[in-house]
Amino acid sequence: MDSLTHTVIGACLGDAIAGKKLGKKAMLIGALANNLPDIDVITSIWTDPAAELLAHRGITHSILFALIMTPLLVYFFKKRFQAKDLSTKKWYLLIASGLFLHIFMDACTAYGTGWFEPFNHARVSFNTLFILDPFFAIPMIICSIALLIINKNSYPRRTWWSLSGLSISLLYLLVTFGFKLSIMRFIEKDLSSKNISYNEYMATPTAMNNLLWYSVVKSNSDFYVGYRSLLDRSGSMTWEYYTKNDSLLIPFHNSNDIQNLKQFSKGYYTVTKQDSTLIFSDMRFGQLVGWEYKQAPFVFNFNLIHTQGNATKLQQGRFKSIQGRDLSLLIERIKGN
Repeated sequence: MDSLTHTVIGACLGDAIAGKKLGKKAMLIGALANNLPDIDVITSIWTDPAAELLAHRGITHSILFALIMTPLLVYFFKKRFQAKDLSTKKWYLLIASGLFLHIFMDACTAYGTGWFEPFNHARVSFNTLFILDPFFAIPMIICSIALLIINKNSYPRRTWWSLSGLSISLLYLLVTFGFKLSIMRFIEKDLSSKNISYNEYMATPTAMNNLLWYSVVKSNSDFYVGYRSLLDRSGSMTWEYYTKNDSLLIPFHNSNDIQNLKQFSKGYYTVTKQDSTLIFSDMRFGQLVGWEYKQAPFVFNFNLIHTQGNATKLQQGRFKSIQGRDLSLLIERIKGN
């Protein structure tokens, strides 16, 4: 999830758990705890782009990290706020809820989160939320602003605001899991009706909503990409065919960068050639209005350049952003067809 969402989750949680004892400082501590796992972004200073993909949401997003940091932070904050008379149990609840909720929320997106690092490098992805989902964040943003304005001693009014923001967003989160199950059932039925064989598939929401879903179906070295809105009236999906084009990566077979990109993408990638540059696209993050244009570009890319000395140079295409017209096309597609 984005930093703003983590911040407002932590702020509302902090006030609900410890606001009566710590005042508005509880919001700050809750926000800090909820953002701490993202300290791993500093690794981008010294790591190469491909390795940084795996470093982010790695060890600092693990269960082990949360278990170790919780007592350390409780000890630090309890010493710092001795006069506030907050029980040890509440301190543990305040810190642990922030750390564990952060790694759970990140696992709801397509990026993948290393819950089991360093013992297992598998990434957990529920694919129920887009990285930035305003419908999930806005209730807590509104309530956080209200909590900053309302007098720190105004209880139970403050409790009502903090719990309202958390409850509305939690309800929305539960609904997204229901939407995901519905989409998965439809996809499997549609693939069966079209006699499309597959090894596995993934489905994830498109940008900033939970109604239009994007799916990638893996069939050996081939892929099928399709879109489905929960508001669609048609009983069928249109699937666009892609090949992995792994043969284009033969010159890079000794490259650690390529191995890292493959591991990060979980095998959901395609390689294309433009002039002398190869483009490695992670298919999990979708396309720019792919429902509108066949073979639309994927949004998460790396440009691969084979240099002298058998080295690999990566140029970060990374995320291609949605423009104004793309946003209007997205809205129209969400409405269904």
